[in-house]
Amino acid sequence: MIQLQKLQLRRGQKLLLDNADLMVHAGWKMGLIGANGCGKSSLFALLRGKITADQGEASLPKDWIIAHVAQETPTSEESALDYTLSGDEELHRFQQALKTAQGLAEAQLHSQIEAIDGYRAPARAGQILHGLGFSPQACQQAVKTFSGGWRMRLNLARTLMCRADLLLLDEPTNHLDLDAVLWFEQWLKQYTGTLLLISHDRDFLNQVVGHIAHLDQQKLTVYTGDYDLYEQQRAMKLAQQQAAYQKQQTQIAHLQQFIQRFKAKASKAKQAQSRVKALAKLDLISAAHLDSPFQFEFPPPEHNPNPLLNLDKVSVAYGEKTVLQDVQLQLLPAMRLALLGANGAGKSTLIKLLAGQITPTAGQIKPANNLKIGYFSQHQLETLDPHGSPLLHTQRLKPYETEQSLKNFLGGFGFSGDMALTATAPFSGGEKARLALALLVLQAPNLLLLDEPTNHLDLEMRHALTVALQSYSGALVLVSHDRHLLRATTDQFLWVANQKITPFDGDLEDYRQWLLNQNKTTTEVKTEKPQKQQHFQRKQLNNQLKKLEKQLDSLNQQQAGITLRLTEPDVYHDHQQVRAYAQQNQDLEQQISQLEEEWLLLSERLESASL
Repeated sequence: MIQLQKLQLRRGQKLLLDNADLMVHAGWKMGLIGANGCGKSSLFALLRGKITADQGEASLPKDWIIAHVAQETPTSEESALDYTLSGDEELHRFQQALKTAQGLAEAQLHSQIEAIDGYRAPARAGQILHGLGFSPQACQQAVKTFSGGWRMRLNLARTLMCRADLLLLDEPTNHLDLDAVLWFEQWLKQYTGTLLLISHDRDFLNQVVGHIAHLDQQKLTVYTGDYDLYEQQRAMKLAQQQAAYQKQQTQIAHLQQFIQRFKAKASKAKQAQSRVKALAKLDLISAAHLDSPFQFEFPPPEHNPNPLLNLDKVSVAYGEKTVLQDVQLQLLPAMRLALLGANGAGKSTLIKLLAGQITPTAGQIKPANNLKIGYFSQHQLETLDPHGSPLLHTQRLKPYETEQSLKNFLGGFGFSGDMALTATAPFSGGEKARLALALLVLQAPNLLLLDEPTNHLDLEMRHALTVALQSYSGALVLVSHDRHLLRATTDQFLWVANQKITPFDGDLEDYRQWLLNQNKTTTEVKTEKPQKQQHFQRKQLNNQLKKLEKQLDSLNQQQAGITLRLTEPDVYHDHQQVRAYAQQNQDLEQQISQLEEEWLLLSERLESASL
């Protein structure tokens, strides 16, 4: 069991935890949430013994093996598989000792390796690497040949290989794509040790944890359940707190009135002083700040040409490797597309192609005359001027805007006061991402291209971005492993695989199930339709039929309401209203007829798929 008692923790002059208590039982899976910079990573450092508490106690079993993901990118000559295997330190020690052991000692080492299931370790390591997106060929590559993001995946693989009693994971999905995140969830569900997880991905938390610890105002509050239950419980708590706060403010106001009115009168001075003491002793309840600290919206685009962009038989290759081939895509105003597919399939390549960052090797891209693209990727963070302040960055984009209006704008992204005037060089990844998004919003694009925009963003900022994207009136193309963002802001999925881009008609749960059903020994989708794929296709068609049936029910109810209204004599006193009802009835009739035709076609497809 992990136990924190009356803990106080500082980093420099900043107080992170004050008189905080926490109890985590063995086997619990707990999410640790809170605003960026509140002290979550420092708490992990405390549990690992890297820092000590300023006051109070922190205890955990001395014999526990603790695993965490190293933040340094390795440059090893060893293969990805060997690097991952070395995460099981006990097995690694036994294997090293075997190199020189003889006789009885050698036999004992073999027995110890067998006792910890060490002979299956290469298979376990291979499964972990495959789940995180490494091909069989990549498993044999030297660690130093991988890019920084893939090396971070190797660090995660190495951590998962450790047979740890306590697993400390700090934003482990930042360098993963959606496919890897979905596999990782399943792995963590089967993990039998104790898990502490820092994450700003609400869907990931919902799938993995059974408790939430919220670090807020230097205190730790534990909620039972997943993230959604935490939100419900906290909302109720804040509502009660707000009511108590309002009641208390009334009480304080009465006390203050009494003090002001009577403290000057000698006959009442003693009574007034008692009220002063009562006021000082009152344990003030802080007001419940339910609103997000981040508030912004995308301004409507000045122009919205139709279509915005056309891709005609476009292909992209890097050297001799073709990534995309014969892509046909037309982007229209208000389109909201999400790109699905494995890492390396071409999602980011397509985004870069649309953004004009790369040129096609074949085919044509035809942009509209008034096309204005807003492009975000992690690379954008590196283009920020390290010596420039957030205010200076916005002034370069909008030189004729007043300084105060730009400061007000930046305040919605958390850059208030001195933060708006501070050079960006020491900014955290989250702060740089917020600034890059602010600069994007300021440009009022009519086509937004977002490649993993939520990396490094905390839950509050993710919420603000989701709300802003929901009311955005331009077109959106999104790559993200944040399923809540995908569900809340997009309505069409495109699957990128095998150099092609094809519509994906299911929802994210269908996609998750489809991935789980894939053959785990290969990274390519088979061209034939095995039984599982046929089952999935039937499920997709059934889902579409159910959606059409709901739409038909709704339209029929509307039509029945109009028909009922037209049977009432008083309606005919207003001829304009009668004509309006008749037109609505005609429009509904056309919509119903069209949906019924679609229903029949889908029914035929479902019947064919069932043969």
